[in-house]
Amino acid sequence: MMNQIGVLVMSYGTPQSMEDIEAYYTHIRRGNKPTEEQLSELTERYEAIVGGVFPLRENTNKQVETLEQTLKQDARTEGTEYRCYQGLKHASPFIEDGVDAMAADGIKKAIGIVLAPHYSTMSVGSYIKRAEAKAEEHGIDMSFIESYHLHPKLIEALTMRVVAKLNDFEEAGAIRKDVQVLFSAHSLPSKIVEMGDPYPEQLLETSKVVAKQAGVDRWQFTWQSAGRTATPWLGPDILDTLQELSKEEVEDVLVAPIGFVSDHLEVLYDLDIEAKAVAKELDMRLMRIDSLNSDPLYMEALSDVIIRRVDEKWNAN
Repeated sequence: MMNQIGVLVMSYGTPQSMEDIEAYYTHIRRGNKPTEEQLSELTERYEAIVGGVFPLRENTNKQVETLEQTLKQDARTEGTEYRCYQGLKHASPFIEDGVDAMAADGIKKAIGIVLAPHYSTMSVGSYIKRAEAKAEEHGIDMSFIESYHLHPKLIEALTMRVVAKLNDFEEAGAIRKDVQVLFSAHSLPSKIVEMGDPYPEQLLETSKVVAKQAGVDRWQFTWQSAGRTATPWLGPDILDTLQELSKEEVEDVLVAPIGFVSDHLEVLYDLDIEAKAVAKELDMRLMRIDSLNSDPLYMEALSDVIIRRVDEKWNAN
């Protein structure tokens, strides 16, 4: 009989359509409905990036499907059937729904992985907690991958993207070594630093390795997409960083949002619209690396860490 392993692929989630934005935002706000002003602002942001169609969910769906195919094609998985399930933090199918679906299919062993390479107790940690609780209810033996931020194939995929855009800068007349590279990720409340959270350090580790492999000397790390709360968030924010770079007379900026693996709101709006508008005002040329989405190297990185974990946990002699 074929050995079955379930794979719960978790991510933040995004609404399925414009009509779902309010429910989605209410879930993020722990059941508190957004004010009309907040809802209007978020709706406008989505309208600006999707223009009437809503392709954002397709990205995540495709990542889950492609990961399952990649696992099946790996020679190491012979004799094992890997089945991927989606679990979202703030939208349906929720994390719990994904685990329920595994249980309904008779899955007894499973791996949980988040479509985010860097670990934080407030992000990846919270996904794991929810999945763990539901897996226990069903008696599913579940192991979790906390981070994979230095996996060689992930680094290769990111490096290739940085190099490709630096080539574009050169073709557009920029001097390659003068292009300022900004690695970025979603900001989190700054109290995580006091908690000894590894998130900022892991992001810096990824940035350093990618910069080295891409032959980039001129780079720095910046944050983006901070929440609007009374508590302070990690900074500096990319919009403030652009202002500072303008004072230093930097003219060409490449943004590498290594904390994100998909084309979602934080990339398509916060960078492609908001940051680009600020750069334009400052007379700067700003480009962004392409998102990983279902890139084969990224899928192979995920597949590899899953197979290795299965071997460690259940196949070790």
